[in-house]
Amino acid sequence: MQQASTRAGRYIKQPTGYRAFIPEPLPPQPPIDLNESLVALLSRADQAVGRLDGVAETLPNPDLFVAMYVRREAVASSQIEGTQSTLEDVLAFELDPRSRNLPDDVGEVVNYVGAMNHGLARIETLALSLRLIREIHEQLLRNVRGADRMPGAFRTSQNWIGPGGASLSNASFVPPPVHEMQTALSDLERFLHASTEMPVLIQCGLAHVQFETIHPFLDGNGRVGRLLITFLLVQRGVLRQPLLYLSTYLKRHRAEYYDRLMAVRNDGAWEAWLHFFLRGVIETADDAAATAGAIVHLREEHRNLLQAHGAGNNEFRLLDLLYQRPIVNLALVAERLEITEVTAGRVVDRFRAMGLMDETTGQRRNRIFRYTPYWNILREQEEPGEASTPLQLTESEQ
Repeated sequence: MQQASTRAGRYIKQPTGYRAFIPEPLPPQPPIDLNESLVALLSRADQAVGRLDGVAETLPNPDLFVAMYVRREAVASSQIEGTQSTLEDVLAFELDPRSRNLPDDVGEVVNYVGAMNHGLARIETLALSLRLIREIHEQLLRNVRGADRMPGAFRTSQNWIGPGGASLSNASFVPPPVHEMQTALSDLERFLHASTEMPVLIQCGLAHVQFETIHPFLDGNGRVGRLLITFLLVQRGVLRQPLLYLSTYLKRHRAEYYDRLMAVRNDGAWEAWLHFFLRGVIETADDAAATAGAIVHLREEHRNLLQAHGAGNNEFRLLDLLYQRPIVNLALVAERLEITEVTAGRVVDRFRAMGLMDETTGQRRNRIFRYTPYWNILREQEEPGEASTPLQLTESEQ
């Protein structure tokens, strides 16, 4: 492969004949060219993130809304890796892990939710570090596909990226060998901890590419790398609530995403990647701010409706629960509201009479109810079947 630039690193022929990419430490040299167009995009992205942070502050109980955003991100990020589970599948699994007719890979998405929540809790007391990255990875692969691929541990053998059946000799990309990987990870950790005047969004964009280039795990690199973006924004105080997730944008522009990553490695095209990345931040932040605003409006409208119907404490508590769990059964309502299932049934019936909830099974037993107005705001924009087949990661023992 002809190398046009060594700005991001270089391809080095290994003793067994294949060529692996050895990344240069961050920040890039020569430094990022903050030209007029990139500065304009950065300014718009900063403003979009600021608006999102401001809207998030208007949420009456941010934790309720964050819980659903986390699940939606888990679905989108996992679908990039080829899972078929939807947001509704995840909520059904949480209601009853023994549910039939759920995709086999729903556990992977549920693990992603757990990994994200673990990371968000840990960064309150622990710096974003290689230790935390390993902890997140262990949560991600626990007892699901990839559980035999060293969960929570950096790889000790060579891996590569390419179509199914590709070998080291014809792989699309070969990350650094293990000894070079360890050096690159240490350099990345220093970059994450360094005191710098570099804009946080630029730092996020650089760190994501570097992590994906190092590819330190045998599985789960893409999902962990996308989580790093959100963790950095929260830890740096740019967002007080973790409401910015780029997976839907990256999924929609998957081909360009992979092309931009390779252009950095092959051509040192950091600025082109940052243009793509910042456009994603703007689009995603604007969408999230609009969604949060719609949720605030919906909640106020439905609280007023309950009040007009003379609703009691149980009805208002159920409304709050539905913003965290928009798909419920009577057992869950009874447990969370600390009432009997008979009383839970009466409360749910009042919601259905007001047009706030629908029964989704058509059955008389084991019924499931959905808070449809809220669900319509949150549901995925793209069906998983519309996405192209992801690149496959293959691992080889040396």
